[in-house]
Amino acid sequence: MCGIFFSSGRESDHPVSDNTLEYLCRRGPDQIDRVVVNDQNVCCSFFSSVLALRGDSLVAQPLQDPQTDSILCWNGEAWKIDDTLIAGNDAQKIFDNLLRAGPKNPYQALDERERLDDAIVRFFSRVSGPFAFIFYNARQGSVYYGRDRLGRRSLLRTKAHNGNIVISSVCIGPSTKNWAEVEADGVYVIHLANISENTGLVEKRIAWPETKDLHESLSFRSCNRPPPCLEIPRLSLATPAVDELLMNLRRALAIRAVGIPGPPAQTSTPTKVAILFSGGLDCTLLTRIIHDLLPQDQDIDLLNVAFENPRVLKATAARNSARVPPYSLCPDRVTGLSTYAELQQVCPGRTWRFVSIDVSYMETVSHRSQVTTLIHPHNTEMDLSIARALYFAARGVGTIRSESSDDSRLYSSPARVLISGLGADELFGGYTRHATAFSRMGFQGLSDELELDYGRLGKRNLGRDDRVISHWGREVRYPYLDEDFLRWALRLPLWEKCGFGQCPGSMPVPSKNTDDPLLEPSKKLLRLLSWKLGMKSAATEKKRAIQFGARSAKMEVGRTKGTQVLP
Repeated sequence: MCGIFFSSGRESDHPVSDNTLEYLCRRGPDQIDRVVVNDQNVCCSFFSSVLALRGDSLVAQPLQDPQTDSILCWNGEAWKIDDTLIAGNDAQKIFDNLLRAGPKNPYQALDERERLDDAIVRFFSRVSGPFAFIFYNARQGSVYYGRDRLGRRSLLRTKAHNGNIVISSVCIGPSTKNWAEVEADGVYVIHLANISENTGLVEKRIAWPETKDLHESLSFRSCNRPPPCLEIPRLSLATPAVDELLMNLRRALAIRAVGIPGPPAQTSTPTKVAILFSGGLDCTLLTRIIHDLLPQDQDIDLLNVAFENPRVLKATAARNSARVPPYSLCPDRVTGLSTYAELQQVCPGRTWRFVSIDVSYMETVSHRSQVTTLIHPHNTEMDLSIARALYFAARGVGTIRSESSDDSRLYSSPARVLISGLGADELFGGYTRHATAFSRMGFQGLSDELELDYGRLGKRNLGRDDRVISHWGREVRYPYLDEDFLRWALRLPLWEKCGFGQCPGSMPVPSKNTDDPLLEPSKKLLRLLSWKLGMKSAATEKKRAIQFGARSAKMEVGRTKGTQVLP
């Protein structure tokens, strides 16, 4: 994880503002540097901060080639190029490939610059993993920037009235209203020689190549086919897709959770990974599989956040005569502790550290301005309520209980990698609206709703969440959004992902046959795997959005709509 920044100016340098510099440095506390170059009478400033999570040693950024003066600012995790896993530092590997980038075929109709543009976008289309980048090709006088096809890393852009362009992981300062997320629809290029007196630098989008592999990674069309017969095959523990799900999740988690290096200059740390842990199905399944992948002596932190919500407290005051702490009443705290107890039984021998992150209303208010700044240009009540929960969870500061007594002590998680279950609902039909779509329009309606939710993940969630979580010098990783996992999941028929249309009635009931448990139809494939791995309580948990499970939403007014724009 890194913070990256680029600014252009005519003839004179435009330095990074103090506020922007602070926020960029918080994303990458291990190393910071800045490089300024002049090209075509345009002064270009490049800045990077580094959170070192790949390789045996820290690789400083911006990377600069001594022979060509080309520059790379890299914020991402490139797990593979084509089918080849990347060992060591991925930023250096990406830079080396970019320096060698060039046309593979002699496109006679294209000039040299256009051939290079094509080579750059084709190279990034071969990279698996989340990323955002800014690459300066000194030989051509061009600046390329963009995000991966899913938009899993933040990258923002603004253009001043004088034509100067600024690109950054975060946007801070009084002129934030003109910032926008860089679309994840290709690679953008600025040819520094193409400058207009009226509009300044000119940008061009180079669309992702429409290869079969990329199309299958992002399209739900392979699932938009009718069931093979009138009677839908019943999902059970014997369904082959259950074991396939385990195999593919293990692969996605192995590259994200195994072999994480400690911070530079530190010899070792017992806790390298933490889970954003509500106790629900998606995160619990990942936690259970991680247990099988990591050595027993490696501790795992479970970050569970709960808010003091004055509106809810007022509504429940009469029923809470025993004066139970408000955090204990949060649904995600109740579920989290229950699943934590089950984890200890199913996976003994490991130190599971349940971190109770209790956020008072006063603390929520005091951090509101910072959270709204981080989520910009997102600006709705829903954005704020989700971001609050992620912001405090990612901070990783809470209390843990002693194993020998009920005493609690303050604890700050040293883990620099966080695992998130984001993406499971969009892939496997976890939201209530998915059940509604199926009841109205069958599998076609369900497929359309899933495609809509999945297609807007980058716009609605991922950039915003990256800015909020990375503010604490931690990196979030999404196993459900692994490219190979997506290829498998998107090829899987809908009736093998969820149980809609398979079970009579709307509520699951206990089954005496443990080989065929009657589970809720939403995300039934995940529920079956959770059941098979021993996490039976999690397998029966209903979906709750993070803002309602942690009670970070509707703090003052209950009728506030999620789409309402923040004042």
